[in-house]
Amino acid sequence: MLIAEDLLLLLYDDESGKPITGNPGLDYSLAGAVLIELTLLGKVDIAAAGDDVKEGRLKVLDTSSTGDAILDERLAVLAEKGGQKPKNLLNKLSKHLRDQILARLAERGILTADEDKVLGLFPVTRWPAKDARHEAEVRTALGSVLKVGTQPDERTAALIALLSSLNVVPKVITDAVDKKALKSRAKEIAESEWAAAAVRKAVQEVQAAVTAAIVVASSAGGAGSS
Repeated sequence: MLIAEDLLLLLYDDESGKPITGNPGLDYSLAGAVLIELTLLGKVDIAAAGDDVKEGRLKVLDTSSTGDAILDERLAVLAEKGGQKPKNLLNKLSKHLRDQILARLAERGILTADEDKVLGLFPVTRWPAKDARHEAEVRTALGSVLKVGTQPDERTAALIALLSSLNVVPKVITDAVDKKALKSRAKEIAESEWAAAAVRKAVQEVQAAVTAAIVVASSAGGAGSS
């Protein structure tokens, strides 16, 4: 399973099949998960001082196939758009990504595509859980890190960082008594030395982009309702 697939499962309610957070944060976080995965695989890196690409910009190290169609499609995009700031690429990487992941998870029998109509007119698809066993394992790993204090592996830490940037950790770990402590622990993990410098830099870029997107969306929503 991709980090982005695990993230999407956590961000959709198992019963209602609806996302627990809004856009564009959700889609940007999925794109960020793909970027982080490609960094972990050694396919891309964040340039350091003295590199042939400007410091802080994305550089592609290896364009060979990852063996995963979703990752390969985004790797090709990054190969085209190399030399840019990672946060400026999330919109491009997010294109069709959520639909692809949802369809894949439904094909695997993990989610169900439940088609309906709003007010009997407008078609809508919900994605309730069909087989939640893998998601339960992911939630157990998250709970061990966030509630018990165990050391996370790279994938679990990446998930925590992404969930923290969306400010949805208490919505995912719902049985924690102290929500403030839960959020604090997630922030601590996100900022800790849990991975190589390039991966941590990618996470920081993604977090900044997701946070900015949420702020912009909130501001637009407030202006529209005033």
